[in-house]
Amino acid sequence: MKWAQSITVTLRTIRTLSTIVTCHARHRRMIVRFAGLGLGAATLTTVAAASGNTNADVLPPSLDVSSFMAEPVTPRSTLIKDKDDMKVKMEMLIMKIQADFCRALENEEDPSKKFIVDRWTRAEGGGGVTCVIQNGKTFEKAGVNVSVVHGILPVDAVRQMKARGKELIGKELPFFAAGISSVIHPSNPHVPTVHFNYRYFEVTQENGEKMWWFGGGTDLTPYYLVEEDVRHFHSTLKKACDLHDAGYYPKFKKWCDEYFLVSHRNESRGVGGIFFDDFEMHSQEDSFKFVKSCAESVIPSYVPLVKQHRNDPFTSAERDWQLLRRGRYVEFNLVYDRGTKFGLYTPGARIESILMSLPVYAKWEYMHSPSDGTPEAKLTEILRNPKEWI
Repeated sequence: MKWAQSITVTLRTIRTLSTIVTCHARHRRMIVRFAGLGLGAATLTTVAAASGNTNADVLPPSLDVSSFMAEPVTPRSTLIKDKDDMKVKMEMLIMKIQADFCRALENEEDPSKKFIVDRWTRAEGGGGVTCVIQNGKTFEKAGVNVSVVHGILPVDAVRQMKARGKELIGKELPFFAAGISSVIHPSNPHVPTVHFNYRYFEVTQENGEKMWWFGGGTDLTPYYLVEEDVRHFHSTLKKACDLHDAGYYPKFKKWCDEYFLVSHRNESRGVGGIFFDDFEMHSQEDSFKFVKSCAESVIPSYVPLVKQHRNDPFTSAERDWQLLRRGRYVEFNLVYDRGTKFGLYTPGARIESILMSLPVYAKWEYMHSPSDGTPEAKLTEILRNPKEWI
């Protein structure tokens, strides 16, 4: 009898969820990962986290988290109490961007391949949600990481910030940092790699004064140059910038070309995009709106390129070139990238999330140089001499 079977399944599900909610926290995380195969990690993470929620923690519609990949890092009671605080606004934004981007990528992947959702905590304060697909048909590695951390600013991080001109007063400086960072390494060499990162930082100085700023950017790293793809990418970012100031795109495009330079190779990591840091040019709310526009431009700038090229045929030689270019990507991230350095300087740093940007496979060959007149040489020339795309 079908109705009897339905009741049995429902009762089993209730018993399973009851076990998840009531068991010890460490074991609960293990159950969530197993059960997530059937019910979805986001749903089960929410159920597990709900065990500590009271009626007072029920979120209003403006703080709807039902579509997120996992429960936010900040407790619900704090989200409600501080809903107008920029720390909460930024966390809600990056959690939504993470969910939207993960689902857009899953739509381009084999239906059986879904993001693994890993919600983690940091003993020193805060935590994050790391979402990863590995060895998929379309994406060899796709990572989308959200971190919301707080604590005392490490000495090395203070030194790095002072080198950028930040006047930080005090020895022990409480900080808050919330950001989203993503790097996508496709399987097909004709699909470019994309990176984006948007973040908010707040420091409380010894005199109680708070300093805040935003940073971030989006950039493209193709293995084979398709100029119309690059123009589409840059045009989409320019539209997002122009909503706020027509001067932003040229300024931040130039900054991107300069920042993503592999100096010891004298070549850019890719074909650029936009990049900015220490952004506090207007009010906090206006700055947030600008960052929001940039973050929301990632899907329309990149996903069409995945759709267009994910099924392109490729040769073993083209695959080798992709692996060699990934080696240059690794060199930049480990030698120059500010975000990587800050993460490694931070006590309690989660190395898996910090190094999520690295590919599964990369390659280095001694004195490799592409032959003149080849598509590989054409890309190399652009990387050594960045150009204006629009």
